[in-house]
Amino acid sequence: MPIAVDIDVMLARRKMSVGELADRVGITPANLAVLKNGRAKAVRFATLAALCEALKCQPGDLLRWETEDATAD
Repeated sequence: MPIAVDIDVMLARRKMSVGELADRVGITPANLAVLKNGRAKAVRFATLAALCEALKCQPGDLLRWETEDATAD
């Protein structure tokens, strides 16, 4: 998928666990893992806003576009 998710990068920068972020955002750790691992097909703006608020970042810090060539293995 050409959209890459960098939640793990922001978690490391903020020294925050997946469980702590899930609690702050109000979603389950399992759903956060789906998002974090790039397996989600969609994300609600409300969830994205809550992630940004909890991580004190911008949406572009969490999501980035890659060309198809860059994602092919």
